[in-house]
Amino acid sequence: MTHLDQLDLTGLRVLDGAMATELELRGCDISGPLWSAQVLADSPATIEAVHDSYLEAGSDCILTASYQVSFEGYRELGLAPETAAEALRQSVRLAEASRLRYRLRSARPIWIAASLGPYGASLHNGAEYHGNYGCSFDALVSFHVDRLAVLAGTNADLAAFETIPSIEEARAILVALRQFPTIAAWLSFTCRDDLHLAHGEPLADCGALLQPEPQVLAAGINCTAPEFAPALIRSLRQTFIRPIVAYPNSGELWDAEQRRWHGQSSINEYGDLASKWAEAGANWIGGCCRTGPQHIHAVRDALGQESKN
Repeated sequence: MTHLDQLDLTGLRVLDGAMATELELRGCDISGPLWSAQVLADSPATIEAVHDSYLEAGSDCILTASYQVSFEGYRELGLAPETAAEALRQSVRLAEASRLRYRLRSARPIWIAASLGPYGASLHNGAEYHGNYGCSFDALVSFHVDRLAVLAGTNADLAAFETIPSIEEARAILVALRQFPTIAAWLSFTCRDDLHLAHGEPLADCGALLQPEPQVLAAGINCTAPEFAPALIRSLRQTFIRPIVAYPNSGELWDAEQRRWHGQSSINEYGDLASKWAEAGANWIGGCCRTGPQHIHAVRDALGQESKN
């Protein structure tokens, strides 16, 4: 990975949107326990095409299709550890290929963030949305160390720890991250209201935890209802002075029992909301579940940055 001291993220403003949404629209089956990570094996070219679409929309940073990749999750399916390791490496290579194509016609800097889901994602039962795992702290640390050890040998620019539901898992991530002192990262949390993480702790407490950590370049929220974002950003800004990331979901609601989304979202409204997140103090803004390239294009336009193709 890019050495922490060599990483210049000046001017980074626009993240990408959801990977799974776009893969489904392109005909991929992500209904299994590996979710979008299954497409790494089934149709890697489709993942590249999704990355391409976000770069065209104006993303300054693309996240790898590795959120659901973990040694524990692959082991549960009877897959060898090397299969998970290779999936992590491949996810970065696919993002690299997309970035290289884009650079042939644009000098705009593009960063690759290695997407790392929380422990709950490996359980594929929605546990990342409450954080009640029932595992030891040491197990949490090991879960994150194993993937960082693989990603350290890739060309990703930084690690993006996403959808973290509890401050305990944030502490475990920091312990894991310190074992790789040259790796930079951001940590983003999923929240249940406009003040608290999914597990219940105040988001401001997470900011205080992360502020002293030199490897943590940014912190924020993702996979959270967009209406909660302004208050959460302001709360985090009280204790965290580095860049704040904000990439909420589209505003639609997930029905876990029926396993489907319901409600509506407006692309134009999402752009308007992005302006409010920036006013609240967010620096790096994108989208999570059910957002796509059109949402990201709206974000870039709302932030006053023309998409450079």
